Amino acid sequence: MWSNVGPRVVQLSPLERARLRRVAVRYAGHGWEVTPGACLARSRFVCGRAGCPTVGCHPALENWENAASTDPARVATWWRDRPHGVLLPTGRAFDVVEVPAYLGRHVLATRRGTGGGSDPTHGPVAVTPTGRWMFLVRPGDPLRPELDQCFYVVRHGLGSWIPAPPTRLPEGPVRWAVAPEQARWRVPDSYAVQGRLIDALRAVGPGVPAEPLVGRLPMPRRGY
Repeated sequence: MWSNVGPRVVQLSPLERARLRRVAVRYAGHGWEVTPGACLARSRFVCGRAGCPTVGCHPALENWENAASTDPARVATWWRDRPHGVLLPTGRAFDVVEVPAYLGRHVLATRRGTGGGSDPTHGPVAVTPTGRWMFLVRPGDPLRPELDQCFYVVRHGLGSWIPAPPTRLPEGPVRWAVAPEQARWRVPDSYAVQGRLIDALRAVGPGVPAEPLVGRLPMPRRGY
């Protein structure tokens, strides 16, 4: 199957491919489970699985939840021959609270204004090229009611995943607004982060942002 889709896969330089592998191995080495994502091919993603109908970013392995690994050697083999996206399963080392850009920026700005490093909400934050902010938090806590009723706020727990930097999407690469190294690879209490997000909602108002209205609404990602 890969022989048929290979010519359409976006051609990355040897340096970019090496970076994908190196970063995936680094995540694994810090105890974050990693699974390979489908490869970007023009404006869609291909995983090499016969008959797979999914064109958006998705896991390359059908049994990705069981196959996800923190073994650096195993992870390195996945990126040896193909420029897979780097996906991080959630609900394990961390959950993710995904919000629109205007909330993410507000939280980060207020957090930095209080000293950052001593703030209990200090933790890694990834940003997609379409403006979705992903706050990594300790796993297991559901969304508070104030956020749960906002259809543009999504919690990723067990059975979901996020695309991690430097994964490239059709619109551009995923990046870190706060890198794991800056947070010393620690994830904060979920409710502390959610409290900041609720404060941001109250500060800027509950108006529906423009980002989620473009394309389908955000939702927890599942295996396909």
